[in-house]
Amino acid sequence: MVNREDDNRSIYTLPFNLLCLSSLLFCASFNMIIPELPNYLSQMGGAEHKGLIIALFTLTAGISRPFSGKLTDRWGRVPVMAIGSIVCFVCGFLYPILSSVAGFFFLRLVHGFSTGFKPTATAAYIADIVPQNRWGEALGMHGLAFAVGSAIGPAIGSYIAADYGIHNMFYCSSAFALLSILIVIRMSETLPEKQKFSWSMLRINRREIIEWRAVPAGVVTLLSYSGYGVILTLIPDWSDHLGIGNKGLFFTAYTLASLGIRFVSGKVSDRYGRIRVMYVGIVIISISLLLLGLGDSVEGLILGAVVYGIGSGILSPAVNAWTIDLSLPQHRGKAMATMYIALEIGIGGGALLAGYIYRDEISKIPAIFILNSLVIFLAFFYVLRWDIKNKRNR
Repeated sequence: MVNREDDNRSIYTLPFNLLCLSSLLFCASFNMIIPELPNYLSQMGGAEHKGLIIALFTLTAGISRPFSGKLTDRWGRVPVMAIGSIVCFVCGFLYPILSSVAGFFFLRLVHGFSTGFKPTATAAYIADIVPQNRWGEALGMHGLAFAVGSAIGPAIGSYIAADYGIHNMFYCSSAFALLSILIVIRMSETLPEKQKFSWSMLRINRREIIEWRAVPAGVVTLLSYSGYGVILTLIPDWSDHLGIGNKGLFFTAYTLASLGIRFVSGKVSDRYGRIRVMYVGIVIISISLLLLGLGDSVEGLILGAVVYGIGSGILSPAVNAWTIDLSLPQHRGKAMATMYIALEIGIGGGALLAGYIYRDEISKIPAIFILNSLVIFLAFFYVLRWDIKNKRNR
């Protein structure tokens, strides 16, 4: 546990750096396969169900959050992080085996448990080892590791699929997850009163599902991350339409754009407050979806990716830190689970809506991007209303 009296010491300790490396590998593992999945599903005869690729993944990720939050607060941060990486490791080997449409969707459901577990425990671990006045900076830098994984994963995956076959891409995804596991299992536990695992921990009552203090952060997350669900569903086909060979180009461009901003955005939220930073991030993300809808060209796609990367690089660390700010120390796992449940609903809802409207008609994609930009902007008005109400109650 961190000594709260030493708030000015460096956050870049060996455990923090190893945690970031593990998260980078984990994120690269499950993102590696995403750009190739729509075409893979089409080849199996399931083209009309592309919206389910992301939606099913986020469904089980969301369902697993209350369990991962409870286990994080009772069983420990380290075992919950390890479970997330283990699921990615196993699923990578099974995709080539369960090669029917039904088998594919079953694996998307199982694969979703990975992101339901690891990020929840990781955020709690960071809050344990970093001083409170550096949470924004720490979560921003950890988000940077996730962003790098999001960038290199799709690029590597598309390259391997094109040159060595899609099955080897799945195996490479498993290899990245295995490296993530090897790092995590050697880390020291930070939960002060770690309990021995028992099956009773998997019994969830209504009071253990949601940390109500963290709901405002969840609402902002749900609305703003709907855009990511739309992007994950539509960008691979939109890239094909624009004649882009590597479907990971968008993800690489948006992640590279977010890298620089993440070095400072977390620190800015620590200094000037989460609310001000969230206003800026929400507006920029909304603009990025407008740019994607209005720009029917490779240049338009890259510009939209860059602006999206800047916006998400500003918003994400602030919302993550705000979630911890709103919660009690003993409920950090549940608070992060609440925020991530909202994230999965946002991504899954965006993916389902995009897939339902799209139905393999390329001409509809620009309108879907523009519609979603308006949905994202609703988060701005929610934060404004919350801020005004909070100031009145002081």
